[in-house]
Amino acid sequence: MINIKHPKPILLIAFALLLFTKVTLAQNISFEGTNSDPEIGVVEHLDEYLPKDIYLMNEDSQRVVLTDLIDKPTVLNFVYYRCPGICSPLMEGLAEVMDKSDLTAGKDYQVLTISFDPSETLELAKRKKTNYLNLVNKKEEIAKGWQFFLSDSASIAKATNAVGFKYKRQGNDFLHAASVMVISPDGKITRYLNGLYFLPFEFKMAIIEANKGQSGPTINKVLQFCYSFDPVGQTYVLNVTKITGTLILFIALILFLYLIFKPKKKK
Repeated sequence: MINIKHPKPILLIAFALLLFTKVTLAQNISFEGTNSDPEIGVVEHLDEYLPKDIYLMNEDSQRVVLTDLIDKPTVLNFVYYRCPGICSPLMEGLAEVMDKSDLTAGKDYQVLTISFDPSETLELAKRKKTNYLNLVNKKEEIAKGWQFFLSDSASIAKATNAVGFKYKRQGNDFLHAASVMVISPDGKITRYLNGLYFLPFEFKMAIIEANKGQSGPTINKVLQFCYSFDPVGQTYVLNVTKITGTLILFIALILFLYLIFKPKKKK
């Protein structure tokens, strides 16, 4: 029991609770709707299966069915090729982790990039693929294992709804988050990798688990906590207020525990 003759612990508890309330409210406001149905962002659909009536157009102008293409662990990512914001660094991040991975693209896994803008052209898709292949050393291997697609509005809606990818048109552009989805060979969603860059180990483990049909939690949730999406600049910006509040709360709790449990001086 806390001795009321020494008010420091009580004051510290009140201070910590105040900070906790403040930080919690800030998080709830910042992520309001994240767990329900956000207008922009990602709602995870782990262990759900992709519909079998999603049609795409491949680089050879052929109409194909998405699920027919998935015969190995597959990384899906949705972008629009003329995106002036986070699509380019996201694709650069994919190119980099594929180049560094000791898994073989096209054999151990594949990446399917799909434009969610039905007005885009195959010429643009091919040009973008060439640009990203110029960033890697394993060009031939990655070229076989990384395919670019277009689609119609109906199939785009089915695909993005199936994986929980939420975006919004703003003028001629779109507001959207940066995330990729990992799919098992039988079409089950097993993992989400959020952000613009990916750790080779995390990427590899996501592929291995998808091959076994095992779903896993999103490891890099810290991205959603530390960064906020700036719809004006269409990029992620560091949320200093949230990080500072959390650090202060952590330090306050450490001090509180120290004052409570520190050894009493012998008289």
